[in-house]
Amino acid sequence: MQIKKSLIDNLQTFFGFDNFKGDQEAIITSILEKKDTFVIMPTGGGKSICYQLPALMSEGTAIVISPLIALMKNQVDQLRAFGGYDSIAHFLNSSLTKTEITKVKEDVTAGQTKLLYVAPESLTKQENIDFLKSITVSFVAVDEAHCISEWGHDFRPEYRKIRQVINNIRENIPVIALTATATPKVQHDIQKNLQMTKANIFKSSFNRPNLYYEVKPKSDVLKEIIRYVKSNLGKSGIVYCLSRKKVEEVANALEINGVKSLPYHAGLDPKVRADTQDKFLMEDVDVIVATIAFGMGIDKPDVRYVIHHDIPKSMEGYYQETGRAGRDGGEGHCLAFYSDKDVEKLAKFMKDKPVSEREIGTQILKEVIDYSESAVCRRKQILHYFGENFNEAGCNNMCDNCRAQKQSFNAEEHLSKVLNMVQEFGEKFDDHYVINVLMGQETAQIQSYKHHQSSYFASGKAEGLFLWKSVLRQAVLNNFLAKDVDNFGLLRLTKNGQSYLTSPYALRFVMNRPMDIPEKDDDSAVQHGSGALDTQLLQMLKDLRKKIAKQKNLPPFVIFQDPSLEEMCTHYPINMDELKHISGVGNGKASKFGTPFIELINKYVEDNDIDRPIDFVVKTTANKSALKVSIIQNIDRQISLEDIAASKGITYEEILKEVESIVSSGTKLNLNYFIDEVIDEDRQDEVFDYFKTAEVDSIDKALEDLGSDDYNREEIQLMRIKFMSELGN
Repeated sequence: MQIKKSLIDNLQTFFGFDNFKGDQEAIITSILEKKDTFVIMPTGGGKSICYQLPALMSEGTAIVISPLIALMKNQVDQLRAFGGYDSIAHFLNSSLTKTEITKVKEDVTAGQTKLLYVAPESLTKQENIDFLKSITVSFVAVDEAHCISEWGHDFRPEYRKIRQVINNIRENIPVIALTATATPKVQHDIQKNLQMTKANIFKSSFNRPNLYYEVKPKSDVLKEIIRYVKSNLGKSGIVYCLSRKKVEEVANALEINGVKSLPYHAGLDPKVRADTQDKFLMEDVDVIVATIAFGMGIDKPDVRYVIHHDIPKSMEGYYQETGRAGRDGGEGHCLAFYSDKDVEKLAKFMKDKPVSEREIGTQILKEVIDYSESAVCRRKQILHYFGENFNEAGCNNMCDNCRAQKQSFNAEEHLSKVLNMVQEFGEKFDDHYVINVLMGQETAQIQSYKHHQSSYFASGKAEGLFLWKSVLRQAVLNNFLAKDVDNFGLLRLTKNGQSYLTSPYALRFVMNRPMDIPEKDDDSAVQHGSGALDTQLLQMLKDLRKKIAKQKNLPPFVIFQDPSLEEMCTHYPINMDELKHISGVGNGKASKFGTPFIELINKYVEDNDIDRPIDFVVKTTANKSALKVSIIQNIDRQISLEDIAASKGITYEEILKEVESIVSSGTKLNLNYFIDEVIDEDRQDEVFDYFKTAEVDSIDKALEDLGSDDYNREEIQLMRIKFMSELGN
């Protein structure tokens, strides 16, 4: 009782909490009793306090092995804030100068430092081992312990040397290993490698009831992400991408669409990454677009959504990354986009790896594919992967599959067939092999085992691939079959499966859905704001354009061209910023002609109670592409269009199209230096005056009216560009 009171008092003193969460108290007691301790606790469960509090209460310094500099800095800053003085916690890694390292070692030696965070790479340096031998080490905490296992999603070879280093420092140092993601296989690897098979094990449920899981087929993904983020403005979110290039692209697209966002990846300068992280924590930035390098150990409780632009490489990675949402127990939306092309890319990444590593990687990836394509409760699948059985009724419709209308089928006959196959084939094959036999795929492996001659071969062809994928997936999820992860995912019959073969009973499974075919919403009927052309508004805008054209003595097409008006009638821009997003409307045209148009549209929207599309218009950087920027700069330097075209490796016709596109988007260009060289002044005036009174801006009509013998197409095009630039922009 006295120990418990002491723990609560210290918890209150150091961290300001009155009560422990879950197993925290038992874990801390285990460490204080100098026992090896293994903690498996989901993100947001309060793992850090499990080693921070006993470190503060113990004699000597606790060594915390952590894989990321950002994680160390974040936790050291927090501990210093709680402890009231800087020397209470330090980190020792490659980011420090020699002077800073000396200061750290002085504080540790003086007994002022209770927690010393060390990167695994720094831990193995002989000079650091010698230093740690000279101090009193209370215990060693191995954070992100899944990095030890090659079956984990973030395997790091340096982690496998940790036990050897601990033994070098001193015998019988207690160890606490902590992870938020560990399958039974990974748990076994961690305990074996750290030589803590007799450790006290504390395993919390992996269920995060406040997180909503959703997987969508990947179609127009950038627009989908921008639409989602803009409908959640002001909320913190993370968007994960597989490549640095995609990170930059998505962050840029969000930024130009009015979202405070920044990119984060390993290719950026460390200082930039640290600044980005601080801005996210301080809420100067709402969205971080990142590779998986971001977020590990970042203690931001109010991340409201995590989006995966690309399907993740593993279920562990997916669980950990989605786990950064809703750590305060509030709303957390986890949205992932899936496509076969992403899977193909990930498979290609593995082709050059050693065979054993490739086999492991393929199996890990296969779990992600099964999760994405299955129509079964997402939560049930995640928890099953981590060794937990879960009744989907407990999901409370907190995933897309539980909310969706599902197609189910009577699975008794199909399940019995699959279980019999696995039993008769001798439990030597994975689900992919079983499905190939049922579908009649005569592979070399099937031929070598002569299963193309068995009664099962092609017996399931009529039912189709999706049904058999559904049967195999749910046979595993419902524990009729188990995957032997030590042996490349080979299927074996469980006691439950054997019992079913003896006494089968009626049961229903749900059908997988093809994720690469975008689903249509039930309410996708044409309506205002849904992308249908509003013909009534179009006529009103044309009338307004005609009126303004008469007032300014300009042809209507100079104000706004028809395609721009049509786009206004599907997206309903109601302010100047939104109008600038419409194609063919840049800053110049918007400020020169835009006000009466947005006033008309605004009134029309209110009068007709129109529900504008949330995804209004996705701005792109197309009109700011490197080519266009270069063209504008070269024109400012008065370089001839032929020379610009030659330097860019494009034709003269193509350069004219690019220039026309720049001008039609509202940018004013002065081409007089070039036009004066190729068209004499009188002919320029004739074409200019023609366009002033023309009803349409057609080059063919101009050639017909002005005479194709006197002018060629390029000359008319040049003069139309000059005309639109001077009068329209």
